[in-house]
Amino acid sequence: MQTVFYERRAALEFRVLVFRAVSAGVCVVLLLAFWGIQGAGDSRYRERAEDNSTESHPIPAARGAVHDRNRNLIAGSSTRISAQIEGGEVTPDLLRKVAAKLRLGPGHIERLLDQAPSLAPYEHLVVKQDLQSSDLAFLSANREEFPQVKLVEEFRRHYGHERVAVHAVGYVGRASRQDLARREFLTVDYGAEIGKSGIERQYNHWLAGKAGRRRKEVDTHGRAVKKLDEERPLRGRDLGLTIDGQLQAVAELGLRGRRGAAVAIDPNTGEILVMASAPSFDPNGFANGMVPEDWARLTSDPSTPLLNRAIQGTWAMGSVFKPIVGLAGLEANIAGPSFTATCKGGMAIGGRYFRCHKRDGHGTVDLSRAIAASCDVYFYTLGLRLGIETLSEYAEAAGLGRKTGVDLPGEASGLVPSAEWKARRSLQPWFPGETAVVSIGQGAMAVTPLQAVHAIGGLALGGIWHRPRLVSDSFRRKMDENWRAPQPAIARIDREHLRTLRDSMFNVVNGGGTGGQARLAGVDVCGKTGTSQRVSNSLRIRSGRPDFEDDAWFVGFAPCDFPKIVAGVLIENGKSSSLAAAVVRDILQAWHLGRPPDDDPKPKRRETPTLAMAGPGL
Repeated sequence: MQTVFYERRAALEFRVLVFRAVSAGVCVVLLLAFWGIQGAGDSRYRERAEDNSTESHPIPAARGAVHDRNRNLIAGSSTRISAQIEGGEVTPDLLRKVAAKLRLGPGHIERLLDQAPSLAPYEHLVVKQDLQSSDLAFLSANREEFPQVKLVEEFRRHYGHERVAVHAVGYVGRASRQDLARREFLTVDYGAEIGKSGIERQYNHWLAGKAGRRRKEVDTHGRAVKKLDEERPLRGRDLGLTIDGQLQAVAELGLRGRRGAAVAIDPNTGEILVMASAPSFDPNGFANGMVPEDWARLTSDPSTPLLNRAIQGTWAMGSVFKPIVGLAGLEANIAGPSFTATCKGGMAIGGRYFRCHKRDGHGTVDLSRAIAASCDVYFYTLGLRLGIETLSEYAEAAGLGRKTGVDLPGEASGLVPSAEWKARRSLQPWFPGETAVVSIGQGAMAVTPLQAVHAIGGLALGGIWHRPRLVSDSFRRKMDENWRAPQPAIARIDREHLRTLRDSMFNVVNGGGTGGQARLAGVDVCGKTGTSQRVSNSLRIRSGRPDFEDDAWFVGFAPCDFPKIVAGVLIENGKSSSLAAAVVRDILQAWHLGRPPDDDPKPKRRETPTLAMAGPGL
């Protein structure tokens, strides 16, 4: 009996001991938790408490200005204040009340209501930009009623009334989710102002600067109690372009009321002096926040005003391609003085009759006269002797059929056709008639105006093609001290062959050729006209449609023996190349008049034989 008593007592004492141990363990855990709250976690919870009583606002950075090569302002920034609401605080009732007080129209309110549900809590809804003094007075007086509305100082991009080089410079807008998915904008905040196109986008990292932040303590009503700290923004850096504002204005005036493009470059450096595209648009509309109706109107406009025709549109090059074909003939020892063709207004090739633009023919012509008079029959004959592979080789050597590498987004590659290209595309053989068509710059060949100017400029320089650029080498080194200028593409061209081509292109302008509209007093101008068909002549005549008219080209350079500028103009449905030649003449004249006196090499005196005019079309 006594033994049983001791066994029960021992078991009870063991249970008490276990209970005490468990209780002690629980106490230790609780003490550690209390210590974590009061000690180690003190700073974390204090930060959370502070977050409940502080507000943090971004301080936008001013975007760097854009200037032309003469330091004339093209794009700048000015301050404005906008009303914004955080996504987590947006409600339809709040939006309607605030929008009504800020005198926003029903359409604007509906757009805000449509946009609000898709906002993340950390995103901001911009209720109104560029608040007026009456708006600021109302929001300040009703701070307690609308504590969710934040007044944010920001910068507005402005491009001036002249809107110079709109397509080259581009425009800015707020960063969307699609923008943030791109590598170039990985460090950008949602809703921040970024470059959307052109130079604004290409050099956004240089122009954008870095936003700062301002923290302040607020009471339960959202009123500021105390300023806490501030990180100042870093202003974006200014950017100097190679564009010459005066030449640009002349080009844009020449394109007014038309669809087309104008480009001028310094062939010795690749610096772009002019890049114009028409029709144009107002980039200030994007900077101020474009409404969907205006965006839809721009994107649905059949004249495609947003398209930078200088680098994004492609057209058949027409007869501007003929000097390159002539070079191929000279280098292949075919198109020498003894190689002539008799033009009777056309020739039969493969069962088809290919016409020359001059219906009664040019008679017997050599290369020089064929270029000056733009004789198609001569180049049909030469092209067939050379073959499509040689034509493609020389076209590609001149930079056609691939991007030039200009420092702009969205450049088109163009196309240089070949037998291999056609076989891959359609599993069809290449026919002689196609070679004849390509030899006059038509058929499947497609180039941008920049490519055409770049190609003729490198040829005029003697076979040196510098990469086109809108920011000079010296400025790029300022951006990055490790930056190295790309090496030019170089082809060896016999000096006598080069002289033959220059003399022929001189006669295009000055010797009774097809480009007399580009002639200038005081400076030798060389060039080449061109027209490219959109449809067959019979269809064009039958339809009477203006959009079926031929496109007009002219590319010229000056001075002929010391090329310092090459300019080209494309006019869609321009019919006659004389229109394009006249715009190039005006650009070259403005360039000539704007040079210092000691930068005027003596023009070489040339014989200017008079040729029979080849007609206005080429």
